[in-house]
Amino acid sequence: MAEKEVVETSEAQIAVHWGEEEFYHPSAKFIAQANMADESVYDRFSLDNFPNCYKEYADLLDWYEYWDEILDTSDAPCFKWFKGGKINASYNCVDRHLPKYKNKTAIHFVPELEEEKVDHVTYQELYVRVNEMAALLRDFAGLKRGDRVTLHLPMSAELPITMLACARLGVIHSQVFGGFSGKACADRIVDSGSRVLITMDAYYRGGKLLDHKEKADQAVTLAAKEGQKVDKVLIWQRYAGKYSGAPDMVKDRDFFVNDVLKDYYGARVEPEKMNAEEPLFLMYTSGTTGKPKGCQHGTGGYLAYTAGTSKYVQDIHPEDVYWCMADIGWITGHSYIVYGPLAIAASSVIYEGIPNYPDPGRPWRIAQDLDVNIFHTAPTAIRALRKIGPDEPAKYNYEFKHMTTVGEPIEPEVWKWYYKSVGKGKAAIVDTWWQTETGGFLCSTLPALKPMKPGSAGPGMPGIHPIVYDDEGAVVEAGAGKAGNICIQNPWPGMFQTIWGDRDRFVDTYFARYCKDPKSKKWQDWPYMTGDAAVVAADGYVRILGRIDDVINVSGHRLGTKEIESAALVCEEVAEAAVVPVNHEIKGKEPDLYVALKPGLKASADLAKKISDTISEEIGKIAKPRKVWIVADMPKTRSGKIMRRVLASISNAQDEGDVTTLANPEIVTEIKKMVQG
Repeated sequence: MAEKEVVETSEAQIAVHWGEEEFYHPSAKFIAQANMADESVYDRFSLDNFPNCYKEYADLLDWYEYWDEILDTSDAPCFKWFKGGKINASYNCVDRHLPKYKNKTAIHFVPELEEEKVDHVTYQELYVRVNEMAALLRDFAGLKRGDRVTLHLPMSAELPITMLACARLGVIHSQVFGGFSGKACADRIVDSGSRVLITMDAYYRGGKLLDHKEKADQAVTLAAKEGQKVDKVLIWQRYAGKYSGAPDMVKDRDFFVNDVLKDYYGARVEPEKMNAEEPLFLMYTSGTTGKPKGCQHGTGGYLAYTAGTSKYVQDIHPEDVYWCMADIGWITGHSYIVYGPLAIAASSVIYEGIPNYPDPGRPWRIAQDLDVNIFHTAPTAIRALRKIGPDEPAKYNYEFKHMTTVGEPIEPEVWKWYYKSVGKGKAAIVDTWWQTETGGFLCSTLPALKPMKPGSAGPGMPGIHPIVYDDEGAVVEAGAGKAGNICIQNPWPGMFQTIWGDRDRFVDTYFARYCKDPKSKKWQDWPYMTGDAAVVAADGYVRILGRIDDVINVSGHRLGTKEIESAALVCEEVAEAAVVPVNHEIKGKEPDLYVALKPGLKASADLAKKISDTISEEIGKIAKPRKVWIVADMPKTRSGKIMRRVLASISNAQDEGDVTTLANPEIVTEIKKMVQG
């Protein structure tokens, strides 16, 4: 019997089947008003001009003192940007705008309940409130430059006010996503060494006023068990003058911010002249080990990068109304609701609740009422709105000039709905790829300069030079039709400085794999490993295929789960799709496909077959799912992400772990019964 042929492929060499889409071009009207319509920007930001090109971003800010060195590599890969420069983020986001923009709205806070009025916070009011809060933090809470403070705040105007008050004092803030548990908050309090927790008594979600105070009590108790004592819990009230939480206040520990602030009426606090490389905030992100990593972002470099990308990629002008429908508890909210937009005098919308409350028309009513013209959200939200209200955008009178998608790859079918229905065929779309660690966009089209391509993030940003390596460290060339591990050849000002308290983990996780010389002080020897798989087309456009572990090896063919999900969404009945790998004794792995249908449609064997056949047609028989499971809903986190891990556990008859923190834990039992009998 002839010996079976074995095809050796490296982990990164994914067979890429999903073809490249056609280009869509921005309108002449958009190009005429764009902040960046100069094609020479890519030459100015070439590797030959690195790192001096980033002076352009730094020059968007006001500095107390200029830097001695744009990039200090002496402690590579812990790079320091604009070393020797002195700056304050709070001053740059608030004070410097007052002469020209004091009466302009800085923040439009939209409560979830439609009967409550929108709170329009002007730059002057923001200045007053940030100063009074800074005085309270300094004089009442005893916080000083270099201290860490944990924030566990929901979406509210009080969240950026608190962040900017911390930045004014040089206090390092660590905001925990409001939907996270008391335990998750405690972990971050312990890791950062916070003595003060700032929270809110309650907030609205899905029309219900949720008690948030109980999480603070849990967090403080659990942190104490780990040896980190919280001296003060400062509680903003959802309704000033009224307590909306359930647990009792703890004497001498818990204080209502609204009450204490009265003692600081009229206070003005001189901003600290921070060294550019001093930390501004910590943002925790999940790691493969389970212990969250505290990504430490600096002050000068981060602020310069978010200001520059807000101006040139988001195309924000002072007269625009800009709405990023993310949560400030994630990096997108830090960079592109608070620091970037406010640094360039934007009007930034903050929405308290969920996009479909009380119905799927809500986002478009907000857009109409506030005359929003720049809209920024995640594919998760776009898919959800396409599923539950595909015809809603047409009912409202708004016009977006620009739309952003962020956070995960977007399927071409979903992109096209976003473009045609939400953008009414007029808006420029930027599909941005970046990470918590990177501080700002890595790949994106500059909207007036590069055409859009559905499903593709576009080329590297000016000054960002991606490179794709295979597992052996060989370069995978653009247009090769193979995927690999996408890395960035050079540092950039927005990138994080280290993992808080764990430099070794920082180096091991992000640099060790492709480092050319661990003793080197040259940036050229330290490519940044993103942990994402990507394929680069011949035109230089980058398509992200998800995390390196979001790849299924079927009979030696490597399939990106996103590709199969994209193919499933070509079926007009499908609203959401999730692919998970199932162990197979011959093929190694095969895909299981879970789909949720659009409202009013019923599951049937014929429909399951149609979906399966579509995948075979779109990608090839190799990608045909083992089974198409049509489910009522996907197991989701509170922020709307599908928990593929849970689905993979069900398909592989393994323990699905703790599902109590999901938004809909009951669906897990229902799916398990369907799949396992």
